[in-house]
Amino acid sequence: MSQFSSTPWIRIAILTAFAVSVTACGKGQAPAAPEKTAAPAVPAVATIDGTPISRVEYDTYLKSLLRGRPAADLTTEQKAQVLDELINMQLLASQGAKEGVDKDPEVAAQLDVVRMRVMADAESAKYLKDKEPTDAELHAEYDTAVATMDKTEYHARHILVSSKEAAEAAIKKIKGGAKFEDVAKAESTDSSKTNGGDLGWFTLTRMAKPFGEAVKGLKKGEMTATPVQTQFGWHVIKLEDTRETAPPPFDQVKQQVSNGVMQKKLQAYVDGLKKTAKIEKTQ
Repeated sequence: MSQFSSTPWIRIAILTAFAVSVTACGKGQAPAAPEKTAAPAVPAVATIDGTPISRVEYDTYLKSLLRGRPAADLTTEQKAQVLDELINMQLLASQGAKEGVDKDPEVAAQLDVVRMRVMADAESAKYLKDKEPTDAELHAEYDTAVATMDKTEYHARHILVSSKEAAEAAIKKIKGGAKFEDVAKAESTDSSKTNGGDLGWFTLTRMAKPFGEAVKGLKKGEMTATPVQTQFGWHVIKLEDTRETAPPPFDQVKQQVSNGVMQKKLQAYVDGLKKTAKIEKTQ
């Protein structure tokens, strides 16, 4: 189902379905249809060889594919495609259980990680359920962020090449009278070459540290005298301009601030758990 398919989610869903199948099968035995003494409160959306796919499982899988979009956006055909995907996964998972693929150490480890992730997410949501940040907490977080944010933006160009020697040659050409933009178009290896190496406006926090430090040390119109190395290669940088920017209004970033406060609360909870846990690292 190309409209919604995402490889990581499908892998997780298959592993989850497989985990259910393995549990139902016992050790190395084929899955048998479960005995039911009473009809479920909500009918299953499908049954494969006696194994039901519940409405909750369907809704959970659909939610993972939509990633916040409302289910009402889907057509009847698209919803049917989601069900077909679940059926296919259940068929594969059940067959895998019959063939004992859960004995593979890597598969077993993936199943453990999936369960760990689901349980961790559920516990996180449970802990944070009644801990929505107060206005005072939000404003305090916002004020701290504003005080520490980089309020200067830089407009620069660069030439990116694979070796120090190539960068030095580019510098020599520019010092010899060639235009920075022309050398960038001819020799730079990244997509900015089409714009003469123009990187637009940015803050230093967005750039690799050596690149940011080099930009910060330049005056308007200056070029780096020597090549600058980052994980991307070797750069020749020219600073075009700088400008001061105002922080975004509180209301504009309120949700981001709230997410930050909630993340800190969760981290504090995890830190508390660490203090009472016996943790031994072997690597």
